[in-house]
Amino acid sequence: MKHSNSKTRLLIALGLALALVPGLALAQEEAEAEEGPQPTELIVTPAELELEVGDSLTLEAEVRDSEGNPMDRTVVFYSRRRRAVGVNPAGIVEAYRPGEHTLIAMVPKDPEDLHRRAEPAVMVEIPVTIPNPPVATVEVANLPGHLYTGTEIGLRPTVTDISGAVRHDVEVRWSTADPSVASVDALGVLTLASAGRTTLTVSAEEASSDTAVEVLVNPVASITLSGAPEEPVRTGDVVFFEARVADASGNEVPDYPLQFATLGMPADGIVAPGAISQVDDGGAFVAERSGTHTVIVDGFTESATATVAVVSRNVRKDVEVVGRGPVRDRRTSDLWVWEGTDGRDYAVTGTHSADGHAYFWDVTDPSSIHLIDTVRVDARTVNDVKVSADAKFCVISREGASNRKNGLVILDVSDVQNGIEVIARYDDQLTGGVHNVFIAEDHIYALSAGRRYDILNAEDPTNPYRVGRFELDTPGHSIHDVWVADGIAYSSNWNDGIVAVDVGGGGQGGAPNNPVMLGSTPYPSGWNHAAYPYRSESTGKFLMIGGDEAFPYQLMEGPRARRRAAGWIHIFEWDEWDNPREVARYQVPEAGTHNLWVEDDVLYIAYYNGGLRVVDISGELRGDLYRQGREIASFRPYDPETVKPNSPFVWGPQPFKGHIYIADNTSGLWALKLVDAEPRNLGEPH
Repeated sequence: MKHSNSKTRLLIALGLALALVPGLALAQEEAEAEEGPQPTELIVTPAELELEVGDSLTLEAEVRDSEGNPMDRTVVFYSRRRRAVGVNPAGIVEAYRPGEHTLIAMVPKDPEDLHRRAEPAVMVEIPVTIPNPPVATVEVANLPGHLYTGTEIGLRPTVTDISGAVRHDVEVRWSTADPSVASVDALGVLTLASAGRTTLTVSAEEASSDTAVEVLVNPVASITLSGAPEEPVRTGDVVFFEARVADASGNEVPDYPLQFATLGMPADGIVAPGAISQVDDGGAFVAERSGTHTVIVDGFTESATATVAVVSRNVRKDVEVVGRGPVRDRRTSDLWVWEGTDGRDYAVTGTHSADGHAYFWDVTDPSSIHLIDTVRVDARTVNDVKVSADAKFCVISREGASNRKNGLVILDVSDVQNGIEVIARYDDQLTGGVHNVFIAEDHIYALSAGRRYDILNAEDPTNPYRVGRFELDTPGHSIHDVWVADGIAYSSNWNDGIVAVDVGGGGQGGAPNNPVMLGSTPYPSGWNHAAYPYRSESTGKFLMIGGDEAFPYQLMEGPRARRRAAGWIHIFEWDEWDNPREVARYQVPEAGTHNLWVEDDVLYIAYYNGGLRVVDISGELRGDLYRQGREIASFRPYDPETVKPNSPFVWGPQPFKGHIYIADNTSGLWALKLVDAEPRNLGEPH
């Protein structure tokens, strides 16, 4: 009874309060009337889609209030996998790649906020199914010119569907006309039994192709293996072995199939599961652990071996924190460090998902970094920042502008100590948001809406103007970054890999006003996010270093959610534009990459939650550099007082005058230095 009496007294008190303040109820009623009916239902037709690759369809959407009345409200459409299925603001859907995908239709609470990240009043999902296109052709990719009895060859098919895509998910069937001459199993292993002729058939779905084969009598009498070094090599060093196959007269036997393998005994005697060294089909050997390794070449009827002594690489260094420019109230994006026209050193950092700030720092003394100026522009994110080679102007990108014009802003940085001045804005046809920019030879390369890059003449940075643009024509194409070196623009194009374009240095007549495509790398994962062109100082080979970006993991829900990235670094040898070869990788198992930099045969990688990684890429490269002990150093920037306490999320690195500067998304700017590693006792944690 006492509890009921308390409730009664509370209701009476509230009634008296409202009676004493009659305007309060009236104001509430007026606010509700002014706000008007709110959207509570969104009907999208059709509610689910099945489209073939290349098809398009227009969605119809109707917004209703709680009474079921139609409302005149804008519907925002977006795709959860825009490189597989696209949708524009008018609801036109385009199918690019097979799979099960999802589109989102959303009515924002704020009618003026039409961004996909706006708070929704009502939202629906539209499932989209895109089946695989039929197979058009299937062929044998690796049949040599000569075949010999007593040998085997693992055949590889090339399957292409009617969209032109090379497929790896199609069941392939094999057969031969005369199994007594040659037979092939379900895995494509061709066994050559006797001399003669037969026909090899490969099929996939309704497509097939026939290849005439002739099997010759095996003439091999000996196999020799050369190339074994006299002195020990380090883990990660590549040794090239050469196998020679000869007949009884000493003549070389052409196209003879060889199989390479390794056996290794680790120096510590501890044999762990998995290989500790490897050798590829061309005889390139590399070891991941020190010890004694045997290289074997098997020719079915003959074989040969060689032994290699391997010692530890021992390139480890420690990281010393020299100084900091903390940014604790908002997220940090990219950085750029440069020497100013006054001889002092400066850095600029952007901000992400915030309110359009760019910070300028004096880093002349890395142990005493201090903020000297702040520029704020109309943007949600200042994602990228670059400074011209003559240190006179800076370009910052804009995304999420309130007027949706986005584009870029050019700043005068010729006299940093006396203040930074905005000297130009450029947003013509860049309204979709500029995610990344690059400055080269008085031109600005600016990404536009994640689809292309526009090339602006900036000889007069106060008056930039467009002179060219480059965009792929592949279905669902997209772009994330562009880097220009020696008159060639290298763009990161997700599924389409790294694309090289002549803009003045490729020898194909290209120029900023006439970009000419030179070639592209394969990228089966579709995660190509960044690329860095580099000519090795130790080998002279041209390397293209590509980084992945993917976020398949979410460790927890809510405001304390921790994102964990995935992906790795791909290293291509690319001395011929039509023949890029991926030769090595660097993969941290528990993290994924963002931006990167290379200098003096050292690779610096922002590895998101994996921190900064510093990697030795000197000499020939093969295999997994992480497992080979080529990692020089790693560093995770912990800070308990930031927007995400103690949550390293390194965005970008830049070596500069003996220091390493990193931008950490959750804590700001750091200045680091590599120092000789302290000796550690066996078993001491590190």
